[in-house]
Amino acid sequence: MSDWRVLALPPLPREALLSLFGTDRVELVTPTERTQAEVARLLPDVDVLLGDWSPSLRLPEPGPRVCFVQQPSVGTDGIDLETFSAAGVPVANCAGANTTSVAEWCVSATLSLLRRTVEGDAAVRRGQWPQTSLGGRELAGSTVGVIGMGAIGRRCAELFGAFGCEVSYWSRSRHDDAPATYRELEDLLATSDVVVLVIALGPQTRGLLSAERLACLKPGALLVNGARGEVVDEAALVTALASGQVGGAALDVFTVEPLPASSALREAPNVLLSPHMAGSTVQAAMSIVGQSVANLRRALAGEPVVDVVNGLDPVVRRRHP
Repeated sequence: MSDWRVLALPPLPREALLSLFGTDRVELVTPTERTQAEVARLLPDVDVLLGDWSPSLRLPEPGPRVCFVQQPSVGTDGIDLETFSAAGVPVANCAGANTTSVAEWCVSATLSLLRRTVEGDAAVRRGQWPQTSLGGRELAGSTVGVIGMGAIGRRCAELFGAFGCEVSYWSRSRHDDAPATYRELEDLLATSDVVVLVIALGPQTRGLLSAERLACLKPGALLVNGARGEVVDEAALVTALASGQVGGAALDVFTVEPLPASSALREAPNVLLSPHMAGSTVQAAMSIVGQSVANLRRALAGEPVVDVVNGLDPVVRRRHP
């Protein structure tokens, strides 16, 4: 009989999931359908949970047996961390796995907006040749405000700085070693040509860019969201884009994913829409798999796990006889 029952939520072939553990001590459990009801049905009878890499399958509570959660992503907003902490269940993520991928997407998306790359491509496909009429601006010399100064925010600041931008940042705490200048949020919004969102989603950041804060933006500023859709009031953003208060937006994340067919963002002017792919590079995927596998094997071997995000003891202890 297997020592551990592991519920694996990533939509991968069963053989691929089994290969992650490298031991016959594991009984692998996978959902027959990707629904909240199915996850709730399976949770009471498993010891370890390998989460989904997107927040589509949310985890409100650990059930009576779960003693460790490995999230195969950096974000953990699909997990109720307070509830898992209260139950004594450590939750770990893959810290830093997609830092470069997301930061590079933020830069490339900004360049696409500034140089109107998407419009140029569409015009050529229509048989037009708007060599000079599309205009466009250089990134060099722009003022860039980065909201969030974790690993991704730092890398964004470094990359934008390398393009010759004046980079400032705001986060919930100041960092003396940050590669950018700290500004209060309203000041950052009012002075930046480009605002880049790479801040974690939580109670303090949900709806951070409200209608009132979008009105604080420098008129015509660009907004690049590589964080989470819920950080921005999407309806207010549509209005700000229509009025020209926001000159353009590059969005990799949305409040509802996939983006509904009825979303007004689909018809908003000067918007680059991306299917939550900023962190989806080959290199990032390899890092996520490697970090998840290593941590799961630590947990099963009774060794301390790493990258615990809810402040608990990294030694995994069973919650059932």
